[in-house]
Amino acid sequence: MYQAFKDFLEQELAAHFELRPRPIPQGLEYKVSERGRNKAVIQSWCFQCPQLRKIRYTYIDAGESAQIFNSVIYPAHHYDLPLLGIDFLSFGNKKHLVVLDFQPLFRDEAYLQKYIAPMAPIREKYADLAQNLEMKFYDANRYFSPNLLFAKTDAESIQKRLFPAYQEYLRLYWQLVEQAEPLSSPEEIERIVQAQKDYDQYSAERDPAHGLFSSYFGHEWATRFLHEFLFEDSVPLTVANK
Repeated sequence: MYQAFKDFLEQELAAHFELRPRPIPQGLEYKVSERGRNKAVIQSWCFQCPQLRKIRYTYIDAGESAQIFNSVIYPAHHYDLPLLGIDFLSFGNKKHLVVLDFQPLFRDEAYLQKYIAPMAPIREKYADLAQNLEMKFYDANRYFSPNLLFAKTDAESIQKRLFPAYQEYLRLYWQLVEQAEPLSSPEEIERIVQAQKDYDQYSAERDPAHGLFSSYFGHEWATRFLHEFLFEDSVPLTVANK
């Protein structure tokens, strides 16, 4: 379902950045589940470059029962850029949920005008994919922008509408990265470090995918995947509360 999206991301990254592999903790880069009637395979990739400190993406292929493509791109700490978040999920060829956004670290007007306002023309162009759905697990005003794409859609729209929108969003994000001015003061950089840590903690505590990962690959593996790879700067609540 989303192979073309993964391929496009890889082509674009290779064209714009000098990538180096970023280590994935042992045992988390690939896993096969034989649970239930359908075989599920999860595979992840991770890279870095001077502008982007962590580029991670994951594909789950469970045949007709589930197809999932997820990615988060973290800018280097000397940039105040938003994160690029991608989450495309299809279940049983009937339920398709897509989320695509530049996820803001801050919400002051100057920040939103600089990094989020440029998305508006693309969002308006693909208004059918901006459905203002209710968020069940997250605060829409925390790490999501007013110009996100968030929709329940169908397989045809994924190819004909989501794919070109996705291409435009990615190319705009690369432009913002290229134009970004690096921060110089230790205080400014530390602010970004803390903001990205806060994002990881918030996301790890609320990510509904943990239950899905557990159902396919077991609770222990899913917890490791959540805290050691997806949101590696998060601390499990059981540890944080000690």
